[in-house]
Amino acid sequence: MAAESFLKNGFAATTMSGIASQLGGSKSTLWGHFSSKEELFTAVIDSRTSTYRAHLSQMLTTPSGSVAETLRRVCTIVLEKLTSAEAVALQRLVVAEGIRFPQAGSIFYNRGPRVTQMQLAKFLSAEMESGRLRRDDPMRAARLLLSMSLHYSQQQLLWGLAQAATPEDLKSEVDRAVDVFMRAYAP
Repeated sequence: MAAESFLKNGFAATTMSGIASQLGGSKSTLWGHFSSKEELFTAVIDSRTSTYRAHLSQMLTTPSGSVAETLRRVCTIVLEKLTSAEAVALQRLVVAEGIRFPQAGSIFYNRGPRVTQMQLAKFLSAEMESGRLRRDDPMRAARLLLSMSLHYSQQQLLWGLAQAATPEDLKSEVDRAVDVFMRAYAP
């Protein structure tokens, strides 16, 4: 219910009282679970990303195949997640509300993109240590790979220039990004 309220009304217009009334409970009960709207928003982000983060973590801690194959699988999962209708709506909300309510952007970034970057950077660091990738700043390398993977399809959706990304589009984006990344980071 809270997620729908944030997506429909935006961060600013969503109130704890409104959510409590939609749930049929009291505001004090809701406040007993969440001390602020920001804490509730954090819980919404966590609930919407926990399965995705766990899946990504498993892929990166127990990789199978070559580095490039693992990166293709990881980037595909990330791109599928971030081009979903709900993710696009949430990203639009955060961008629209970011100037007036920077805490919404901070919460979203720290619970979403930053976690993904850190998970990928940890994997890349291990691959760099083993000599399978050229040494560099793992976080910068993670950001580069994710940026290359996400750039086109995600922006087309965010800007309303496309209604959905096809599996073929996503595969093409990921293949190109991983190919360029591996040329840059091959030992």
